[in-house]
Amino acid sequence: MKRKGDQLNIQTHQKIDKTLCGTPVFLDEGISRVEFTATGNMIADDTGLVHGGFIFGLADYAAMIAVNHPNVVLGAAQVKFLKPVKIDETVEAVARIEKIEGKKHEVFVEVKRADEVVFQGSFTCFALPQHVLG
Repeated sequence: MKRKGDQLNIQTHQKIDKTLCGTPVFLDEGISRVEFTATGNMIADDTGLVHGGFIFGLADYAAMIAVNHPNVVLGAAQVKFLKPVKIDETVEAVARIEKIEGKKHEVFVEVKRADEVVFQGSFTCFALPQHVLG
């Protein structure tokens, strides 16, 4: 198992902006954890509400790392936003591969603020033989 501070062997999304999509803190076969603290460039209004797209991006990034294939892409997602997230709050996405059929990986992701679940989703990811743009 790899933990925060250890060298994580991440094989995908090498150039992603971690300030927007989170920082990987754990990686093991089929499981990842990614966290971020919501910043001012993520807010949607004057209340400090974080736009849901950033929470989705965090969850998606965690799913990609759980698959951890250089050519992994998202094919579909079914998600639920359960609680709002505000500026300066830290959230963590935990992704687990639940099923693999050939190139298709079904990944369940849960995002929490401390022990409170704020987001859940099922992500259908595909590990392709070559890059999607190749």
